[in-house]
Amino acid sequence: MDTAKSKKTSSLGGQFRFPGTPHTVHRIGYGAMQLTGPGVWGPPRDPEGAIAVLREAVDAGVNHIDTSDFYGPHVTNEIIRKALYPYPAELVIVTKLGAKRPEDGSWRPAGSPQDLTEGVHDNLRNLGLEALDIVNYRAMGTVHGPAEGSIGEQVSVLAELQKQGLIRHIGVSNVTAAQLAEAQAIAEIVCVQNNYNLANRGDDAFIEDLAAQGIPYVPFFPLGGFTPLQSSTLSDVAARLGSTPMQVALAWLLHRSPNILLIPGTSSLEHLRENLAAGQLALSTAVLAELDEIAAEAGAAAH
Repeated sequence: MDTAKSKKTSSLGGQFRFPGTPHTVHRIGYGAMQLTGPGVWGPPRDPEGAIAVLREAVDAGVNHIDTSDFYGPHVTNEIIRKALYPYPAELVIVTKLGAKRPEDGSWRPAGSPQDLTEGVHDNLRNLGLEALDIVNYRAMGTVHGPAEGSIGEQVSVLAELQKQGLIRHIGVSNVTAAQLAEAQAIAEIVCVQNNYNLANRGDDAFIEDLAAQGIPYVPFFPLGGFTPLQSSTLSDVAARLGSTPMQVALAWLLHRSPNILLIPGTSSLEHLRENLAAGQLALSTAVLAELDEIAAEAGAAAH
């Protein structure tokens, strides 16, 4: 490995491989959702700024981009194509299916065979690809997280599209351990993407199980998402380390388990640089123990 590539690997949290694939990615990637307008709807206010963020991310070594054609809808994929096509050979674009955005801007489940097939073709067209690297089926669940229920039909549709050569690999999102097991009986599952952060640690045991299987876990909402995490402990630790709360929260995730891959999103170059710098933030055993208390505080506050 050349020196420049080695430096990028270490600064971006190390590397992890999607199992059963040729794809090894840096553990800090990029999530494209915030490249849209407000409410993940319509174009961004600054399209050229969005393109600049994507290009700087890839120049910095990011080789894992998370997107979906229902962001916008169609907006993020069109921006990704404009910014990065033809894509670098090492870049892995992961997209997701399972929702659609009607004209009223709402989020509707889209899990029928027709919906999923159309979604794959939308992603292919707007990204300018002949096959999608990895496609996650996102189970809708509830506002609080995954809900039990069969996802077998949806994963079977993706497996058929995989046989047709339109999808190379399959992942799942917003799922339980039982739903993962159901999906694995149908196809090899190369990643799981769920809601997880310092305050929301319901997937702790799930992460350990996935690590034992060599499967990446990709947390969304690393700082709480639409209801941002409020924690004086996090703010205090960040102030002591000369970092931002977001950097500390991302660094904690990198320390939490080696199979965790990060996809923080932003439309700001300044925030992109801050997010990428989290890979160089060392957290002592004492600081990690302090941060671990945040989940207990959040649980107590909820009751």
